Amino acid sequence: MWRRIVMLLSLCSLAYAGLSLAQSTATRPAGSAQAGATALPAKPNPAVGADLTAPRILPRPPQPPQFISAPGAETPIVLKSLRLQTHIVGGMAHTTADMVFYNPNQRNLEGELQFPLQEQQHIIGFALDIDGKLRAAVPVPKQRGQEIFEEIQREQIDPGLLEMTQGNNFKLRIYPLPPKGQRSVQLRYTENLTRQDQHWSMRMPLGFAQNWQEITLEVHARDLAQAPKVSGAPLAFSAQGRDYMARYEIRGKTAQQEVRLLLPRKNTPQAAVQEFAGQHYFTLEAPIEAKDSKRQLPNQVGILWDSSSSGAKRAHAAELALLDQYFKAAGQAEVSLTLLRDVALDGGSFSVRNGNWDKLRQALERVTYDGASALSAWRSAPQVQEYLLFSDGLRNYGSAPFPILAANQRLYAIQSAASSDSPRLAAWANANRGKLIQLDPAHGAAAAQALLQDGVYLEHVQAQGAGEIVFAERHVQNGMLRIAGKLENAQQGARLQLQLAGSLKHKLEVQIPAAPQAPAHPYAAQQWAQYKMRMLEGDDELHRAQIARLGQQFSIPGRETSLLVLERLEDYLRYEIDGPPELQAALAKLRETARHAKQTQQQAHLQTVLQRFKEKQAWWQKDFPKGDKPAPEKKQALIAEQRVVLTGSRLADRNAAEAASDMQERRRVVTEMPHAAPALSPAPKQASATAKEGAPNAPQISISLKKWKANAPYLTRMKNAKPEHVYAIYLDEKPGLHNSSAFYLDVAELLLEQGQQELGLRVLSNLAEMDLENRALLRILGYRLMQAQQAALALPVFEKVLRLAPHEPQSLRDLALALAQDGQQQRAVDTLNRLVEQKWDVRFPDIELIALAEMNAIIATSKQKIDTRAIDPRLLHNMPLDLRVVMSWDADNSDMDLWVTDPNGEKCDYSQVLTYQGGRMSRDFTQGYGPEEFSLRHAKPGKYRIETNFFGNRQQVLAGATTLNVKLTTGFGTDKQKDQVITLRLREAKDTVFVGEFEVKP
Repeated sequence: MWRRIVMLLSLCSLAYAGLSLAQSTATRPAGSAQAGATALPAKPNPAVGADLTAPRILPRPPQPPQFISAPGAETPIVLKSLRLQTHIVGGMAHTTADMVFYNPNQRNLEGELQFPLQEQQHIIGFALDIDGKLRAAVPVPKQRGQEIFEEIQREQIDPGLLEMTQGNNFKLRIYPLPPKGQRSVQLRYTENLTRQDQHWSMRMPLGFAQNWQEITLEVHARDLAQAPKVSGAPLAFSAQGRDYMARYEIRGKTAQQEVRLLLPRKNTPQAAVQEFAGQHYFTLEAPIEAKDSKRQLPNQVGILWDSSSSGAKRAHAAELALLDQYFKAAGQAEVSLTLLRDVALDGGSFSVRNGNWDKLRQALERVTYDGASALSAWRSAPQVQEYLLFSDGLRNYGSAPFPILAANQRLYAIQSAASSDSPRLAAWANANRGKLIQLDPAHGAAAAQALLQDGVYLEHVQAQGAGEIVFAERHVQNGMLRIAGKLENAQQGARLQLQLAGSLKHKLEVQIPAAPQAPAHPYAAQQWAQYKMRMLEGDDELHRAQIARLGQQFSIPGRETSLLVLERLEDYLRYEIDGPPELQAALAKLRETARHAKQTQQQAHLQTVLQRFKEKQAWWQKDFPKGDKPAPEKKQALIAEQRVVLTGSRLADRNAAEAASDMQERRRVVTEMPHAAPALSPAPKQASATAKEGAPNAPQISISLKKWKANAPYLTRMKNAKPEHVYAIYLDEKPGLHNSSAFYLDVAELLLEQGQQELGLRVLSNLAEMDLENRALLRILGYRLMQAQQAALALPVFEKVLRLAPHEPQSLRDLALALAQDGQQQRAVDTLNRLVEQKWDVRFPDIELIALAEMNAIIATSKQKIDTRAIDPRLLHNMPLDLRVVMSWDADNSDMDLWVTDPNGEKCDYSQVLTYQGGRMSRDFTQGYGPEEFSLRHAKPGKYRIETNFFGNRQQVLAGATTLNVKLTTGFGTDKQKDQVITLRLREAKDTVFVGEFEVKP
């Protein structure tokens, strides 16, 4: 169990918690590639025929964890100074930590600090020095913060970003740490103190770092009857009335391992008030003097056992020891076991007699830990009186809300993993009249006492003059009940009646003083918001918007909110972010001008999309020859004449530096064309062509995919085994391959082919467990689920990807296609229209055209009437195709190419975007994800060969194999549409893979 200590020092104590601040060592001058990136050469000019390839990225050797590490740096980063200013009011401590880092190296370093918070610790502020002055971070939606960070990072100017990753874990990103220079970082956080007899206890370990020069500790405690008691450091408190202050400096000598404070605690309820944004908030600390008593255990028990892959990391021996004490105390019980993985499975029913639960124990000891964590995918049984949930709370699969139990049922959540989502587990338990039990393997007796004894819990609050009452925990923790709320009339105060139940059943009346007479609390509003958010954590999917509003309003980083510092004034304006107070006046002057500029840009974007859509219509309406290709000299003249219908496409080599000049290139191509674009045919009476347009004479076309063959020893072993043994072999191989996405994809593919769908989907779901909030892995998972015709399972995956990366148009497109496959055509069309209307980064060229093709095809083929009133009518035109190939991939900053060779032997690719018979390739994606699209309206008889090529990447880290998703379609946009999808992998530059072929019958 994590010790309840000051957040900063748990953050700093790498030796205790295994934390690290990692820096990349590459210098990043303006205009250079990012740290660790490999420059991607320009694609070969088709006229010259060069054959350049990107060099391989070599992995960096693993580095041992340090407090501040710089892999490859000559000298470690130094914590030059640390100043801790702690203010204690009642049972809460507020600390401001000012850190100064010094870089003794000759190059810029980039820092990333990942750290967990303790259960009662909350960040309330973050600041980073800009031009020598601390600039406060501002709250932004979490996905928006990630988008901004990545965009500005590409410009070589990194902001400071503090964000929650999963559970109560946080990540702080800093750049740059200048050569022979320093950066200052400030963190502010609050912590509820621990009660110890008649004192509040606060522990601050100081022996956390070797490379430090100066530590200053200042403590200011308010309204105490006597001075705090100190151990571990010569802190001498001086009195100012009932306030006490102390200051301690450590310079050039070894610090004590720990400083401990004991502060006198009042035995009466203490309330404090704060005015915030026109509203008065109060906090209440009510000591409850009651001893726990042995509770009557139920005879109908349900055990919810998290059997996902991450469940293997829990302390199972300690959990079984706790259950042993539980059943010995219960004596007799009927137990139903539910195994929670990607789905909930019935683990059987067991009878406990005279405390003997051997059969259940054996069943738990045999549990296989595999699959994702769908922790809400179970239903309560009416006969069960009490559920025991053993889990880390890291839910990552499915979208079902957590079950709400009946009034006569309880839920106890037992958490024994080092990494967990304790707030979510606590919210589930609190909502179901139970509590969260932290199970420390070294102190199992405390967990047994919490589970077996009936403590005091808050059953009901009746308030007069107050509203929106929230609490830290429903059960009284360590003899203290903490409540917060809003005063309805600050001049009159409020009265609360607390109905307590459990071992102590009575009502407690508490008076909240009027605001003018109440003690002032500097963070009562944020304390209220923290409690409120904690109560909503149990079903964060349902309450996402409310959690986001609270995080934004009270500057609390969490599931939906991050804290961001930007360097340039224009960046706050550009991203429509309210800057810190010192920048508000300057920003106000610029906003009106920016508002008009944005409207102009949006109109220009729509006009560009309309123009490009017209060009594609012109290509679709043109009749291309279907005979043999002419001699080379005649062919070049014909293609030059036909290129007029693709005036916006890339016709020459392309690299990253040209990405921003696409518009100028289109103008250049237009001026060089010998003929004007052909006039469009008159618009049809109905804007969108029907699904049958062009279909009556559609040729007979077959699709043949080359099955992806992975060359791995584990697959050979499985293929040589009987089908019923494949899963057992997979479990045998898994410990050595648990971090390989390819392993799960290969095994899932084999199991699905053998008809073992339940096991195949379970293995596949492990991708959600591998790296929390990794959108690349989630995209692969979603693609493969759709390939397996499991759109209902893919939808929550793609919805999560959209939350993580709304700045990437692929997130909207993937979700829309999953909606369409799930039969939700209206939502699919609306989602694709959102993609078309939004202006995207230049690294996503013409993705609107691909989305328009899919949107119009869905409208034309839908059996239900689609409402298209929100769509610009000029964009409604279905363009059916004989052949269509679309390729997307999972790696950012990577360049994959789609090649299609027709019966003439002519290859359509990035260098030749239009073939003699009218095959059309979409614009080249050189910086990640795709999609790239090949289209052919009327297909010449013969075979069409489809290949993919890995051109190279600019990724900053070694990413392993890149996973591609390729869809081959015949009769696209008609009621005869047929799709086949294949998932495959390319590992390095020069890799070219044959995907499959179309065969068009004469």
